[in-house]
Amino acid sequence: MEKNNEGMRYPSVDQLLKKFDSKYKIALIAGQLADTFKQNDLSIKDAKCVSKVGLVLEEIIKGNVNATF
Repeated sequence: MEKNNEGMRYPSVDQLLKKFDSKYKIALIAGQLADTFKQNDLSIKDAKCVSKVGLVLEEIIKGNVNATF
């Protein structure tokens, strides 16, 4: 699978907003989980994104991340 090195073009905000109703909620979730990924040296083998935040955003789109506010 080809990696995405283009920054925040993928995944799109429109796709993310279908999962959560606020950009701020998405940023909060992505930041917290990316920090967890970094601290525990976690990665996802079939991910397109190279950054930890990008990995989390991909998982949000796939429906693998749930959060309540």
